[in-house]
Amino acid sequence: MLDNMENAKSMSIIVTKGTLDWAYPPFILATTAAAMDVEVTMFFTFYGLQLLKKDLDHLKISTLGNPGMEMPMMGMHMAMPNMVSMLPGVDRMNTTMMKNLIKKKGVASIPDLREAAVELEVNMIACQMTLDLFEMKQDDLIDGLEIGGAATYMENALKSDINLYI
Repeated sequence: MLDNMENAKSMSIIVTKGTLDWAYPPFILATTAAAMDVEVTMFFTFYGLQLLKKDLDHLKISTLGNPGMEMPMMGMHMAMPNMVSMLPGVDRMNTTMMKNLIKKKGVASIPDLREAAVELEVNMIACQMTLDLFEMKQDDLIDGLEIGGAATYMENALKSDINLYI
């Protein structure tokens, strides 16, 4: 399969979401590509910056704005309507259910995927503007990050063979 990828040597991903469910696509794609010898840059901006915090215990899932969310329950798939989010404790319950499902199915955790990205030398850039906007400090984030803005992202994107927005 790698023979067919002669032209795909670099990839950039803009990461804009900071929830547990939205953390998976960018980290899975980045680590898979890096393992296939693709040079990967991830640019974390706005809520995506949450995924670079040292502690990821704050990651949760919300049914709000997620009409496609179905959870396997009692042998069937139960849809979670947006209205359910109004009830106290529903996001916490959904997050617990998802974490249990991830563990039960043997899916890698976000901390594990992030660690793999570091080990595979994925270039992770934290958006300086977002740090300033949300009054976050670089000390709140994991070590080894590049700090940059839109121009830093564009430098990478303009020379990337694949550009993704997640």
